[in-house]
Amino acid sequence: MPEIQQRLTEGRLTLDLHPFVARIESPLQSVSHSLWRMYRDRNVLDESTFADFHVRVAPPSNLRRWLRPQAFFYFDGRAAFKPLPAAQAYPMLEWGLNWCIAAHSHQFLILHAAVVEMNGCAVVMPAPPGSGKSTLCAGLVSRGWRLLSDELGLLNPVTLRLHALARPVNLKNQSIAVMRAFAPTADFSPEVPHTAKGTVALMAPPADSVERMRETARPTWLVFPRYRSGCDASFRPASKAWSTWVLAQQSFNYNLHGKAGFDALTSMVDSCTCLEFEYSQLDQAVEAFAALATGDLDDGRAA
Repeated sequence: MPEIQQRLTEGRLTLDLHPFVARIESPLQSVSHSLWRMYRDRNVLDESTFADFHVRVAPPSNLRRWLRPQAFFYFDGRAAFKPLPAAQAYPMLEWGLNWCIAAHSHQFLILHAAVVEMNGCAVVMPAPPGSGKSTLCAGLVSRGWRLLSDELGLLNPVTLRLHALARPVNLKNQSIAVMRAFAPTADFSPEVPHTAKGTVALMAPPADSVERMRETARPTWLVFPRYRSGCDASFRPASKAWSTWVLAQQSFNYNLHGKAGFDALTSMVDSCTCLEFEYSQLDQAVEAFAALATGDLDDGRAA
């Protein structure tokens, strides 16, 4: 950790976030501590390596450094967002990296979706905030599914393969305690209260997902999850037309790709089994997805 902290303070920390490289700078100990916990399985690259994103999280140079301390997220030397309380510096780094990818990586069709994989076949789970998507994703990857991403599905519009990020999983509010109990051996960042999303924390990706982050996956299932208190875990078919419409709405750059984006999106939907999924208990959800992966489903319910 001392080497990481020194590189981070000096702006020399270069992380392999395949398919991207980020050079990160921050003098804040909260950032270096959480970054080490979340990325210690990740390759630290030589500082001469080309970086796609140059980012810095740092306090302002004025009195706000000391009075109600704040932190800024800088991209290519410019503040990208309004400052947040300094206690939120590490979550802001993760949110900022998401923004860097979503706003600039147009070689991919970028979907607001969690993506997990089993036996080369990927489940794409697009859903709005509050659907339980990230909690479900965290539960699945703690039970043997490979994490590609909890937020950003990267679809190559030419090959129609999904690329992995294998970055930490974002959790908030009650989901944090749920996952601490469900995956007690996982690494979590410190909880940060009073953010715009409530209390947030991140769960480190499994080491196996990081080791395999260069493996692409074939979109096989398109699943629209929804948490509903008290319900049994169940799948039901979703129409291709509705699935295409929702997926387009949940894409960050669909409009920029024009016809190529439409062709890639519709081809992906055509190649997938499209399903809606409701759940309330993670253990039931994991069993249902295991049945999905093995083809052992009965009338939309896990057999």
